[in-house]
Amino acid sequence: MPVVTIVNQKGGVGKTTVALGLAEAAAVRGRRVLVIDLDPQGNATSGLGVWDAPAGVELALDAGTPGSLQGVIRPSGWSLATGTIPDVVPSTPALASREVQLATDPVGAQDRLEAAVAGADHDLVLIDCPPSLGLLTVNGLFAAERALVVTAPSAWAADGVEQVLRTIDRVSDRHSGRPGTPSIVVNSLGRTRDGRYWYEEMASRYGDRVWPPIHQRAAIAEAAAQSVPLRGLGARSGAHEAVAEFDAVYEQLVATEGTWVTTPNASTSAGA
Repeated sequence: MPVVTIVNQKGGVGKTTVALGLAEAAAVRGRRVLVIDLDPQGNATSGLGVWDAPAGVELALDAGTPGSLQGVIRPSGWSLATGTIPDVVPSTPALASREVQLATDPVGAQDRLEAAVAGADHDLVLIDCPPSLGLLTVNGLFAAERALVVTAPSAWAADGVEQVLRTIDRVSDRHSGRPGTPSIVVNSLGRTRDGRYWYEEMASRYGDRVWPPIHQRAAIAEAAAQSVPLRGLGARSGAHEAVAEFDAVYEQLVATEGTWVTTPNASTSAGA
């Protein structure tokens, strides 16, 4: 059961966009996908067509026990012509207060999500983190085998990538190599000279850790606004191209899956 955390401490770079694009790419291929919405803003939850959930990931974090995620998994509201329908662990307004409460745990609360996700019966788990490096994001990193850093092609966003990578390395050093070497996805790449410059700068700095980019397209924002997958837009201009780009990122994820760090706990969760 591969677990991938999608992260950046900077808001507005499109972490949720990438999480949903990958969920769609995996689901149409028949993989059973679970999206965990760790962001109190709940954009992944609403983007998957789930509203007014009575409970969500905050209950699993409260319990912090193996398998406690099972009670709050819900089917998404998406409709796909082929494949499977993604599941979601929703975010609710109650999540906003949980980070402060987690900080009072005398034993440490960084691994509560890791325990909660154990036993999830899915082929791929995607964790959409909040735009911060607080305890919610740290829980997402402790639960993951792989981290994807999503960034925008701009000077400030590029500077923030280095900080996120340092945080991931610190977690990996304390957690038996998990998550493994992070990769970078540049989102909202426009046709401007500045955008191209910063994309090329990151590719030069981080090499093959920078994966195929996602270009800025109105179709992506439209799908999010309608809470539908990109394929649900039909012949909408730009939708087909956006689908192809998310598929390319997903294929990169699959191609590197064998290099991920896997602990005995992760193997057991997958039924190995």
